[in-house]
This record gives sequence, C-alpha cells and structure tokens, in this order.
Amino acid sequence: MRWIRRTAFALIVIVVVALAIGWRLLAGSRPQANGSVRIAGLSAPVTIVRDAGGVPTITARSRHDIAFALGYVHGQERFFQMDLQRRSAAGELAALVGPKALAVDEDHRMHRFRALAIRVLAALPPRQRALLDAYTAGVNAGLAHLAVRPWEYLLLGVKPKPWTDADTILTIDAMFLDLNEDGTDARELNIARLRAVLPGPLADFLLAPSPRWQAPMQGGATAPAPMPAASTFDLRATGLSNVALASGLRAVARSDNANTGIGSNGFAVGGALTGGAALLSNDPHLHLRVPNIWYRARLRFPDPSNPGRLLDLNGVTLPGAPALVIGSNGHIAWGFTNSTGDWMDWVRVIRNPKDPSQYKTPRGWATITRHDETIHVKGAPDKHLVVEDTIWGPIVAKAPDGTSLALAWTAQDPRAVNLNLLKLETATSVDQALAIAPGLGIPPQNLVVADAHGNIGWSIAGSVLPIRVGFDPSVPADWSQPGTGWIGNAAPAQDPRIEDPANSRIWTANQRIVSGNALALIGDGGYDQGARAQQIRDDLDARNHFVPQDTLAIQLDDRALFLARWQILLMSVLDAAHDPKLAALKPLVQDWQARAAVDSVGYRIVRMFHDKVRENVLAPFSARAAAKWKDFRWPTPEVGEYAVWTLVTHRPAWLLDPKYKNWNALLTDSARQVADALAAGPGPLRVKTWGRYNTAKIDNPLSVALPAWLARFFDMPNDELAGDNDMPRVLHPAFGASMRMDVQPGDEAHGILEMPAGQSDNPLSPWFGKGDRSWVRGQPSPLLPGPAMYHLTLKPAR
Repeated sequence: MRWIRRTAFALIVIVVVALAIGWRLLAGSRPQANGSVRIAGLSAPVTIVRDAGGVPTITARSRHDIAFALGYVHGQERFFQMDLQRRSAAGELAALVGPKALAVDEDHRMHRFRALAIRVLAALPPRQRALLDAYTAGVNAGLAHLAVRPWEYLLLGVKPKPWTDADTILTIDAMFLDLNEDGTDARELNIARLRAVLPGPLADFLLAPSPRWQAPMQGGATAPAPMPAASTFDLRATGLSNVALASGLRAVARSDNANTGIGSNGFAVGGALTGGAALLSNDPHLHLRVPNIWYRARLRFPDPSNPGRLLDLNGVTLPGAPALVIGSNGHIAWGFTNSTGDWMDWVRVIRNPKDPSQYKTPRGWATITRHDETIHVKGAPDKHLVVEDTIWGPIVAKAPDGTSLALAWTAQDPRAVNLNLLKLETATSVDQALAIAPGLGIPPQNLVVADAHGNIGWSIAGSVLPIRVGFDPSVPADWSQPGTGWIGNAAPAQDPRIEDPANSRIWTANQRIVSGNALALIGDGGYDQGARAQQIRDDLDARNHFVPQDTLAIQLDDRALFLARWQILLMSVLDAAHDPKLAALKPLVQDWQARAAVDSVGYRIVRMFHDKVRENVLAPFSARAAAKWKDFRWPTPEVGEYAVWTLVTHRPAWLLDPKYKNWNALLTDSARQVADALAAGPGPLRVKTWGRYNTAKIDNPLSVALPAWLARFFDMPNDELAGDNDMPRVLHPAFGASMRMDVQPGDEAHGILEMPAGQSDNPLSPWFGKGDRSWVRGQPSPLLPGPAMYHLTLKPAR
C-alpha cells in the first residue's frame, strides 16, 4: 500500500508539473497587450489600444506605420494561421505537419504559386511594395517579441520560418484556392463526363438551372429546359446492375456530403430607404475554425492624399495582408461575396504524335515545359513532382476521351494579384469605389458598396476577367486554332456595373446577377440556384425603411421556403403509406416549423427526404459516368434540382429507375430510407432534431492531435446551430458566416459586426472566444471597439 501511495503521489506530481509547464508555455505565447516596445522599422510612435474583446485600435502618423503595426499584431496573434495559408497555397504543408498533407501539397504545387509570387512582387508599384515591406517587417518583429513561440509550433516540435513579402501574395493565392474549387475545376470536368455518356438533350435537362428560384438583378429567369422524350433516352431499355446503381448513388451522395454549401450574402439599401446614408450588409460564408479567418481592427491615420483628413477604418483584415478587406471608412462601406463566375477552363492539349514532348499551339508546335518540384515531408523522404506546363496552364487532368487537359485559371496570371484593395480605404463615393473594382487583385468577387450620401452599387471586383472567343467554356476545348481561347482581358469599361437601381435595393448571394453580354463575360462557374438570393430580395421588398438591426434579421432568416414544396410532397407520401415506420414521421413532418430550427425534428426529416429522393432519381444517370471514372462526382448539389423536381411531379416512366414499379414507389422508398437512417442512431425519434445533427465543430486545426478532454479548451463549444443551405442563414458544423456586418458609413457607432471564434487562438488569451456567443445567437454586437482595456505603444528604435 505504501508503494501504491508513493506511485500515485509521484504521478500526481508529474501531471501537475506537466500542466504547469504547459500553462507557462501557453502564457508565454500570448501577445503583449500593455506597456511599450522600442522597435526598428517605425517612423513615429504607434498606439495599439485593445478593448475587452481584443479588438485593436491602431493609431499612427502614416500608412507605412499602420502597415508595420498591423503586421506586428498579426504576427503576435495569428502567425500559425498565416503560416498554414502560405504553405497551403505553395504546396508546402507536408514539411510542417507530415505525410497527411502530401496529397494537398501535390495538388497545389501543380500551380507553382511560390514561383508566380516572385513575378507578382516584381510588378507591384513602389508604394505598394514599400507598404508590403513594412508589413513583413512588422510581422517578423511581432513574432520575435513573443516570449515563447506560438503553441502550435511547440506541439509540432518546429520553429516558425520568418514571413516574407512573397508570403502575402501566397495568402491571396490561398483565397483563390478557397473560392475557386481548390483550383481543380472538378465541376466542369464532371459535366464533360456526363455529356460524354448521356445524349445531349438529356444532359441539357439534367444540368439545367431552375427558373423557379433564379433571382438576378438584371434580366429574367432562364427558359425551362424541355424533358427529353422516350425516343431520346429510355431507362427501361438500358439495364443497369445493382453494383452500377450503387456507384451512381455514391457519386451523388459524395457530391452532396462533401458540399458545405455556398452562402455568402451581400446586399444594400439606398438612402431612400434609410432616410440618410445607405446601408450595407455583408456576411461572407467560409470554412470556420479557431481562430477565425478574419482579424477585427480599427485603423486610424492621416489620408496620404490629404494629410489634414484623418482616416478611420473599421472592419476586418486578413492576417497575412496589410489591408482592411471588408469594412467602412466613414464615407463608403464595402463588402464581398463570391461571384461564382467561370474563372477556369479546360484546354485540350494536342500532343505531337511524333514527339509527345511537344503540343500544338496557334503558332505551331511548342515544347512542354517540365518543372521538377521537390516537396519536403516532415518525418518522411522528399517527394518529387513533375509539373508539365503549357502556355495556357499546367497539365493536371484527362478529358473523357483520354486527351491531356491543361487548366487555364485567372489565378495563374501575374496581373491577378496586387494590393489595389488599399485604394478603397480612401474612396469617398460609390462611383469611386466601382471605378477601383476592375483593378482589384483578388479572386473575382461581387463588390457591394454603400456611401454616406445614400448611393449604392455593385460590380465585379477583379483585375483579370478573360475574354473568350471560339469555344464552349462548359466543356474542354481545343485552343490550338488561331483566335480561339482567352484572347485578352476585359477593359474596365466592360466591367458590369449596377448603380443606384430604381428600387434602391441590391442583393447578391452567389446567384446569377446579370444577363446578356455581361453574363457572357462573367460566365457560369457554378451559381447558387438562387433560392437564398430570392429570399433576401423578398425580405428587402417587404420593408420600406431599414436600420442595421433590420438587415441583421435578414442575415439570420432561417425560414425553409426552398423546402416547403418538399414538405408538402412528403406529407402526401406519408398520408398514402401504411408502414408504421413512416406513420411515426408524419406528426413531426406536419409540425416542422418551416425553418431550420435547432429543435425541429420535422425539418431534419424533410431535408433528408429531399436528399434521398435526389440520390434515387439521379443515380441511374450518374451511374453511367461513375462506371467509367472512379473519381466521378455529381457536379454540384445545385445541379439537377430542376430536373429532379420536374421528374417527381411529371413522373415520366421512361426516366424512372427500373427497379421501381412507379414514381410513388421511389418516393415511398426514399421516405423509408430516411426512417431507417434515423432509427439507426441512438435515442427516440423525438430527440433527433436538426440541432443535434447541425452541431458546431469550430476547431483549431491542430486540436485533433490532442486528447479530447484537452482539445475542448482550444476549440469553440459544440453549439447547436440554426440555419442550412438555400436560406440566408447558411450554417453547417464547420462552415458558415465568417462575420456579419451591417453599417451605414458615417454612422459606425450604430453598426453591427459579429464574428465567430474571436480574435485569438490561445486559450489563455483574455479575449479567446470573445464574441462567439453573440455570433451563435445572432445577437447584435457593435462594429466599433469598446472601451480601452489594454494599451501598447510601439516606439521607433533609438
């Protein structure tokens, strides 16, 4: 017993000492919040005043010193996030975290963004390069002034590498990857595969958008695609094995399950509806993590073009870059949503049959450029990757007929990235902001702007909008003929624009916005079907006066208008069924609340029914592509919605999976699959709410390496989340509104800014997780920082 007691005591001592050491290391990697620091690189003192939530107000005498100080706070609080972003874009993650990241590195290294970043830097204007130099110096100074390196590096057992100017360019490249299908253009490749195995009219029907849900701001809905006749395609005459059908189901399910939704909303109302300044609302939806992708900040400095005017910027920055990305400067407020335009095309590479190292171009045969890329892997041998490059882009895939495909992508153009976003900081009107839009070196976005004079506007922001000639951009094409392909870049005058519409309302939600020539320029990169945009449009039309709380309510709208007809359809199925399992669903579906509420079981059932019907309807068509390409996925969850609803309402026998005797059988079987899936989980049906399924998983990327009891201290709580796809409040466990902002420029004191996960990734930081509760509950939190709680002064070195 004495030995047991001594052993137990020793173990307790070891645990206490380990915890004490861990606490000390974590505490040492917290940012310095108070006092003063003398530091090289500044021209004058800078004050950094933080509120209780850790939101800094940075006041300086020049934009140069603002860039340095912003880099300093980013480097102290967000360096690991920045490191992941630069490494992801460059294909260098495996060197930090090991072989598990190798597949991602291989995909991203194909684009050779680090080499491209050097070319981009060389082309930056001198002022932008000087600000970038100051920012980089600030990042490295902030990192160096930590008592202990960030805790993630302690866990990984490595030291952080210094920041470089090229890493900021890579940070922007990382956003291209995030917003442009990870640089794969898998959607168009899978569309080409479907077209290769299905008759044209059938493929057109299955791929057609739904006119019912489209909500453009210019032009009307598209015409409904005709249903193909039995003479075109008849499933009854084309037998499929159960194995083939199962692969088709999986191809649709993989697409749906991998989808986290697209959900960015950006809208504005003019002064006629506010009685003063226009009102901007923006909630870009991205993957959620700890820390959040954005870093809140207030930046105060003299206007470089008018030193007598003090600029006061409020909003969010992207750690890794020296600019305010979304926010207000007192004159204008601006925000972004993903344009979902077509910024990638597949080019058929015609190799010389006598010399496969050559390929056909409009000027004759050219030699494929080969790059030997070395990917370092922590704890494993290096991986060598050969990248074959063409004048259009790297060769990364095969066409349905086996022809090599090069990916032409706007991100690979050196003109696609710059720091012109800085120009919005000094714009004073919507007209000025829209004139800046065509030169912004960011992934092409919907830019929505509101100004203090009551004006509102929209345009596509992005410095590279290709002009296409001579080919169908929805399928791989041969660009070897003269005058075919991307023949140039759109001039600023060609950039589509909407300014002060007659109804004083602008809405963007990743939907198609324009028609005609403007649509031909932007293209279709996988638009949202429009139900969410339509709901926002109708919410805006329902009022004739707005304040920020009113537009926040629209951002939080979780009514299930899109699924309403599916609930009616499911009720008709349940009414006709005589299965006790289905009878148990009926009262819950009847009382579904018509919204994605956390306590609704009925909503979850209707959503599952929609998904199962979709899988069962599309499986026999998907199976034909899945049989030829093992990596085939249905293009997107939006593709096929029109076709599925048309089929279940018109019920053509020739387009029904032959394993069902009629369409009622398919619908009943889909409902039964839902019942079985719910029954397979623990607990009675009444507790299987939407919130139990849609539970937050907003975690630090490295918390998976920690024991569960410890990881919870580094992650956000597992809250049940209201919201879903196809409604303004798009929310999934790790995807949703990365921030919600509602502001009238000039009246920032009444503005709103909510953000999940807070400012810091350090659980011992006094502002770790601050603001997350307000974001989960949708409670308004102020745009402006609160009372000063922490005071830090950066002083020039003597």
